Amino acid sequence: MLVDTHCHINGLKDFPDPAAAIRRACEAGVGRLIVVGVKPDEWRGTVDLAEAHPELFCILGWHPNYCADYDPAVLAELEALQGRPKVLGLGEIGLDYHWDFAPRDKQFLALHAQLDLAERLSKPVVFHAREAYDDLLTVLESRSRRPYLLHCFAGNLGEAQRALALGAYIGVDGPVTYKKAQELRDILAEFPKDRVVLETDSPYLSPVPFRGKPNEPAYTTHIADALAAVWGVSAEQVGYITTENAGRFFGDSLLA
Repeated sequence: MLVDTHCHINGLKDFPDPAAAIRRACEAGVGRLIVVGVKPDEWRGTVDLAEAHPELFCILGWHPNYCADYDPAVLAELEALQGRPKVLGLGEIGLDYHWDFAPRDKQFLALHAQLDLAERLSKPVVFHAREAYDDLLTVLESRSRRPYLLHCFAGNLGEAQRALALGAYIGVDGPVTYKKAQELRDILAEFPKDRVVLETDSPYLSPVPFRGKPNEPAYTTHIADALAAVWGVSAEQVGYITTENAGRFFGDSLLA
């Protein structure tokens, strides 16, 4: 069984029928999906969706691109929802310097507050970083260690080594299949196999041969095939390793 540890099938514009996407994933051998609620008005609906499907779990967080209106009072709702059984952790949170959607001071406030919450609740954390790895890693290096996952890792070798020193996991998506992503493949060839999970980030980052079309969890198989080529192992071995890693990171309930 494969696990898509990061998808956005809660967006009705791209997935008007989430149940159909879940069914296609299961038919492809992707038996567990983790959907991501990235802003306050998404959190409760994301939990409801996860609770409606046995294959679906979720994480919730205040994504840096939506932090322009960050209000610490709203974190009380996030904390309450973290107690629901299908909510496996906080995410995706972090820093984004590519887009100018939220001031950096607001991003840092939201990041630190959510890290405090994760520590208080003993929850794993999934991070978004875009053109901001150095600052994000510096923040994490200054704090107590928690289970960390760098979603859709796109950093350089030095940043991968810093993440590994923190005990972090990294998520592998469609870009591993792209012709120009040799640096990523080189990093993955050396990164410890027990710190890697699969994800699609659906509907974004479709793997070859679906690049340019909407992504979906069923395509996790193509990412597994590409990672198998990088590692020099079978796709079945990739499935076994990455599924075990996902269960270790997110908790036993994911694979129960």
